[in-house]
Amino acid sequence: MAYDISRRFLLAGATGIGVAGATACASGASAIAETTEAAFPPEKVAVENPYLLGPPEGVALLSRNENPYGPAPSALKMIEYAGSKGAYYASQVAVKQLLEMIAEKNGVAPEQIALTTGSGEALSAIAMIYGPNGPIVAPRLFWDTTALYAARLGMATIDRVPLTEGMEIDLPAIEAKVTEGTGLVQLCNPNNPTGLVSDPATLKAAVKRMAAKTTVLVDEAYMELADDPAGNTCIPLINEGHNVIVSRTFSKIYGMAGIRMGYTISSPETAQKIQATAMSWSPCTSYAAAIGCYNDEKFLNFSKGKVVEARQMITTTLDTLGLEYLPSQTNFVYFKSGKPANDVQKAFAEKKISIRGQYMDYVDWSRVSTGKIEDVERFCKALPEIVGA
Repeated sequence: MAYDISRRFLLAGATGIGVAGATACASGASAIAETTEAAFPPEKVAVENPYLLGPPEGVALLSRNENPYGPAPSALKMIEYAGSKGAYYASQVAVKQLLEMIAEKNGVAPEQIALTTGSGEALSAIAMIYGPNGPIVAPRLFWDTTALYAARLGMATIDRVPLTEGMEIDLPAIEAKVTEGTGLVQLCNPNNPTGLVSDPATLKAAVKRMAAKTTVLVDEAYMELADDPAGNTCIPLINEGHNVIVSRTFSKIYGMAGIRMGYTISSPETAQKIQATAMSWSPCTSYAAAIGCYNDEKFLNFSKGKVVEARQMITTTLDTLGLEYLPSQTNFVYFKSGKPANDVQKAFAEKKISIRGQYMDYVDWSRVSTGKIEDVERFCKALPEIVGA
């Protein structure tokens, strides 16, 4: 869709904002209580040369779940336009246009959408809104950085529910914890760092029952990368009247992690609460880029194809080595090396390959992202030596 200001109208209300603390990292100290223990430890990337954006020269960056093939050409064209208008605050015309585009694609009304600086800000806002009402019930492993943001401000506690033996989200166990005194249920589908998608029928049935007691947040940051996004998303539950919030981001398949734009879909009343918690506003470049690429199916198909290609390279290597891994529907793979994950991370870092280290007490599980094909190839070639296979 062209960025046609002449046919747009001003929209009253707040715009999306930047998150202070959405990138807050956990210390990983064993003394931290379970309610504030981070699933996602601080990342360690070896830096030998100064750099501003992206990895240092020669480093294969496979630790951050970024799409190195983005932003799309359609987004870059709009960023160039926005840069020439950088003297001005983001226009409410742009806000309205992006709201309408997202609404049309998802079958909702524009007033059901809150726009924020990446989905991280929305998730932080939601934790601060609902955390004071009761515990945030969530899987033990999920992308917890934003819930911890509220917890470290004394505004929330996290009640973590262990995963199943197969590392799946234990929906019956989570549902058993939920009461009318629960502040929020937070799920991540596909989940991070496991990469697993919950069975859609089971998930939606559980979400409906839990939403009758409290608000249910489903973080769908990686949903566009799933095998069947339309069949797995919980967005239809919102229009059925259930108390559900779905969050999405431009940081993954759209390749805009550094540009920052995200959104939530919910009831109009909930969207208004989320937007009202916004602390600032997104830059004109974020809106312009999002407008430019949101419906760019050519780029989306290209990106997903690259992710699938890289993921298959990783799983083929793991199969060859006889290593256990989880069947991912994301742009990362969670695998069991048989060695301490932090040692594996360090060994890869010595080869200028960056992957994630240990999550909580999952000692020998490592997560590797699907970056550029040539970088994934470096990982696959180095893995046998590092795991001693």
